Amino acid sequence: MTAVRRPLPVPLAGAVVVGLALSAWDPRDRTTWLLETVWVLVGLPLIVLVWRRFPLTGLLCCLLAVHAVVLMVGGHYTYAQVPLGNWLRDELGLERNPYDRFGHLMQGFVPAVLVREVLSRTSPLRGSRWLGPLTVCACLAFSAVFEMLEWLAAVIGGQAADAFLATQGDVWDTQWDMFCALVGATVSVLVLGRVHDHQLAGLQGHFVV
Repeated sequence: MTAVRRPLPVPLAGAVVVGLALSAWDPRDRTTWLLETVWVLVGLPLIVLVWRRFPLTGLLCCLLAVHAVVLMVGGHYTYAQVPLGNWLRDELGLERNPYDRFGHLMQGFVPAVLVREVLSRTSPLRGSRWLGPLTVCACLAFSAVFEMLEWLAAVIGGQAADAFLATQGDVWDTQWDMFCALVGATVSVLVLGRVHDHQLAGLQGHFVV
């Protein structure tokens, strides 16, 4: 079968680079910015590096770009101080800035499509009824690892890590973060599954087994 050649979405990658530069301009806390955007700093070059052998679906590219924006905004302002979140907190009478919750929802929603794509193209799980549940489990596992990284940052940085943790005084923040990731991953699999399968079919020549 002839491999499908897909060009790298340069405008999308360029927009992410511009957004990254803007977010790096006078952030509220430089260390927090680095910790929050490291996934973009590492992920974008990696995608470019492997693109010829492993191009991604358009759906996944768009979702990764949106997730990058979420990370960059959170890194620039810190999740507890994002202006839009402060506005929603005041308008809705919330106890805390909700942007952190939204960030962890996206931490499940977007990686679910990434995990689903990798598993569909590199394992026997393509078309299996186990693909969805295992995708959600993988996202929840990543969320748990991320929470342990936050715990490590708190141990090492002490109060200096508060901006990165964004707990905002909630003793159940870790559990809420993982729950949001679980909800995001589950919704992603259920809502985007058919659209994703259709786009994966167009990349059939790039499946690796």
